[in-house]
Amino acid sequence: MQAFNAIKNLKNGDILKIKATDPGFENDIKTWCQRTGNELIDLYHEGKTIVAKIKKNTSHQQVDVNQNSSNHDKAIIVFSGDLDKAIAAFIIANGAAAMGRKVTLFFTFWGLNILRKPEKVSIKKDFLSKMFGMMMPRGFKKLKLSKMNMLGIGPKMIRYIMNKKNVASLEDLIKQALKNGVRIVACNMSSDIMGITKEELIDGVELGGVASFIGAAEQSDTTLFI
Repeated sequence: MQAFNAIKNLKNGDILKIKATDPGFENDIKTWCQRTGNELIDLYHEGKTIVAKIKKNTSHQQVDVNQNSSNHDKAIIVFSGDLDKAIAAFIIANGAAAMGRKVTLFFTFWGLNILRKPEKVSIKKDFLSKMFGMMMPRGFKKLKLSKMNMLGIGPKMIRYIMNKKNVASLEDLIKQALKNGVRIVACNMSSDIMGITKEELIDGVELGGVASFIGAAEQSDTTLFI
């Protein structure tokens, strides 16, 4: 994602130099260059650091890749409300967006809790809707882990480790997704069932039904269920 954001501001033929310590970066940057049409002119190691030099290429090849991006759209259903699965969903979405793909994230049932605002929103609800709201986590800071939750200790440990390893938090991943044009849709039917209103969702989220997802899925070459 950082390579994608940095190279957007360069002129055709400019060289971008990137350093990373993530072992997976070596394979990822090769694939990214192949799929976006940019030229990887050098890739080497400086101790534990991986250095890549990329030449921005806005040639016919890259234009074709972008024009045909609709054939490579991604549609992701986020059913789970677990922290680890939410992180995975947004990492995949941001990765696809960094390769110039259109991405739709469709949140339904427990996944809707990821999109709830952390602060309480004063809005009139019936009794059952209020009960649902009280029992469910309000926002990404209250999400549990699917494994090793340990009464809430697990999520704190994961957040600490991610910060120590310079991995973007879920909050930052969501902001990146919105900034990079990822379409985030909350299932209207599920919202109604669970008593979650539009006012309780973070900014940038749109409401939609199953037709919204099917429409996105039919234009995608990859559909994921998380």
